[in-house]
Amino acid sequence: MPLWGYRQTRYRGLTRNAAQVYTLFALAHFYRARKELARL
Repeated sequence: MPLWGYRQTRYRGLTRNAAQVYTLFALAHFYRARKELARL
């Protein structure tokens, strides 16, 4: 089962695949920290 609609792909290229994963984790981090960021 894919996590958050993300599926692991082999043929896309490691750089592009890694960039997509890092973007996903960065957005998840901002989503979790949104209350603290709203206070700034």
